[in-house]
Amino acid sequence: MPRKKATKKTRAKGARRTSRALPTKDDILAFIQDGGADTGKREIARAFGVKGADRIELKRLLREMADEGLIRRGRKKITRVGDLPSVTVIEIVTRDEDGEFIALPARWDDEDTPPPRILVPTRARETGPTPGIGDRVLARLKPLDDDYADVRYTASIIKRLPREPIRLLGIFRKLGGGGGVIDPIDRKQLREWSVRDGETEGAEDGDLVRFEIEKSRRYGASRARVVERHGNPDAEAAISLIALHALGIPDEFPEAVIEEAEALEAPTLKNREDLRDIPFVTIDPPDARDHDDAVWAAPDDDPKNPGGWVVRVAIADVAHFVRSTSGLDDEARRRGNSVYFPDRVVPMLPERISSDLCSLRESEERACMCVAMVFDETGNKLSHSFSRALMRSRARLSYAQAQNAIDGSADEKTAPLADSILKPLWGAYNALKHARDRRAPLDLDLPERKVLLGPDGHVESIVVPPRLEAHRLIEEFMIQANVSAAETLEARRTPLIYRVHDAPSPEKIVALTDFLKTLNISLPKAGRLKPEQFNRILARARQEDIGELVSEVVLRSQAQAEYSAANFGHFGLNLRRYAHFTSPIRRYADLIVHRALIRALDLGKDGLTDAEIGALDDTAQVISDFERRAISAERQTVDRLIANFLADRIGADFAARVTGIVRTGLFVRLAETGADGFVSASSIDGDYFQHDERRQALVGRRTGQSFTLGDSVSVRLIEAVPSAGALRFEMLSDGAYMPGRPSAEPKPSRRKTTGKSRAARRRRRRSN
Repeated sequence: MPRKKATKKTRAKGARRTSRALPTKDDILAFIQDGGADTGKREIARAFGVKGADRIELKRLLREMADEGLIRRGRKKITRVGDLPSVTVIEIVTRDEDGEFIALPARWDDEDTPPPRILVPTRARETGPTPGIGDRVLARLKPLDDDYADVRYTASIIKRLPREPIRLLGIFRKLGGGGGVIDPIDRKQLREWSVRDGETEGAEDGDLVRFEIEKSRRYGASRARVVERHGNPDAEAAISLIALHALGIPDEFPEAVIEEAEALEAPTLKNREDLRDIPFVTIDPPDARDHDDAVWAAPDDDPKNPGGWVVRVAIADVAHFVRSTSGLDDEARRRGNSVYFPDRVVPMLPERISSDLCSLRESEERACMCVAMVFDETGNKLSHSFSRALMRSRARLSYAQAQNAIDGSADEKTAPLADSILKPLWGAYNALKHARDRRAPLDLDLPERKVLLGPDGHVESIVVPPRLEAHRLIEEFMIQANVSAAETLEARRTPLIYRVHDAPSPEKIVALTDFLKTLNISLPKAGRLKPEQFNRILARARQEDIGELVSEVVLRSQAQAEYSAANFGHFGLNLRRYAHFTSPIRRYADLIVHRALIRALDLGKDGLTDAEIGALDDTAQVISDFERRAISAERQTVDRLIANFLADRIGADFAARVTGIVRTGLFVRLAETGADGFVSASSIDGDYFQHDERRQALVGRRTGQSFTLGDSVSVRLIEAVPSAGALRFEMLSDGAYMPGRPSAEPKPSRRKTTGKSRAARRRRRRSN
């Protein structure tokens, strides 16, 4: 008998009959599709009978599906990604060469992938007035086959939606005859909107404006009306405002919160350990705005631990000032973390706290949470303990200053500190390095480019700061402090928020294995992979001068680190338990861990509350989302700054490397600046290029000419849109040719030949 198709109800019923078995990924995708907009983790767990400890495994499965691009996890809802729903809202944006309307999904959140284009055939239109460009319609979508590189769906219109004004953000450009145009700040909207004279709200040329799209014209371009001005971001030093407004990141504190912060007073020594005589130092970047951690080390004087070390890490006691249920706490949770731009910091806490009361300033007394850790001569931790204390930093040092002093080039400030303070720090670090090498965390070591602004606010240079041993020292001390916090809270059975990083999913490992085979590199075939196995591959790649390429591909195979009330370890650091404790000024997760320690160790009345414990799962999801929002804002701002930096070099040629491949083209990264841009597949002359996922390549259908991830190429800059941070290039290099394919002379540009063939295909499809 043919098997009856499972409905949402029968799938869930069948799942409940199984004994604690998790649903498959296909089951979950089907359930989400049936469940609509209100599907969340709780609904999935309830439908499939997932209870108790299995909920942790379900959360791991959902996170894996999100990493694979199958679903998108919001704070309360889970939705499918990649494929559009069968019924959705679309917006008609243009016409094709046959005069047919082309639409885009009204909502598309994937920044790295262009939204799919949707064909609205003549026969699909509703009866009554004809829809036009700018109209939003509810439509039923049907996927097309892979022959359409530019159009992925056809749409049947169900109904037109009311023409409600849509508010967007853009840059106003004044025109001589009155009115103006608005350039986008969204790289997916590479178009402009005209503004009539009298509807500019007094905007000046270059102003960042919020505007409404007026869709009164059916067959022409949409018009816009300025509704709000946000100042002139034309100077690069102000371009971060665009990302803040576009992503909804709050950059001003409510007056009540500022008043609450201003009323705070520094604590006294009462009920605190006195550490003011211990010569702590802070070691940070030279432009650091806050200093929330200080370090000290000395040889252990216990005869039972010869060659051992005592390390103290002091962290600003933010929990003393930011109490749960306060306005300060509400605002900190609403932000989740500080956001760092080349020209500014948007802090999680008001300056009275972040730059004053909780900044471990040189020679000033500050309240802290301190962890004292004892290590043996090979870096094994023997014990640790936490206390609330009062400390005083002896010196504020930069990484370069500390490193130079150790290397024998001490300056006036570090010379008196070299023997008594800095050398013991390095001695302890040398011991910890042994343990770190045994632990073998993932060693990607990708270069991090930094945009430097000049005094006039313009981009002066883009550099790769050197990676010093001083960086690794502070990093390792902070890791050990974070591990100690997690261990203490687990031992006291106190709930906390972990920093977790799952192992790569099987699907991503398969994709990575396939790619590495093209480089004659193989992954182990059996068993659970460990970071040290990735490290062997990375070491071999560096020897063959493909280290950066392989590091990037390995990085993409990894899951995304996040916050979680449940612990499943940190794969990248190769640690069984890990929590963020060392940066409570700029991360809300650390503040929660501080409060948990205060509660667990009975260090005061400002510890974690029962209400906070009950909300830990939701808090972890919220701050994970906000962390991704901050990363997106920082990346978008750097992209816009670099696009602005290169805007006067249209037509220039650059050496680049292929860093990403999608069905519509290639992402490339310039060797000179690290700028990222896009080469459309349709702009590459000589062939019709298709995406080969296994080889991670674009391959010519006729000749087999291919462009593969990691290829060194030459490109020419043909468009720069600074307001959107977008760069578009054309390919100058020829691709490699596959064996057995004729390396024929390229045919004329596809831009001259594909229009008719695509139109013919569409006509044939409609006739069928």
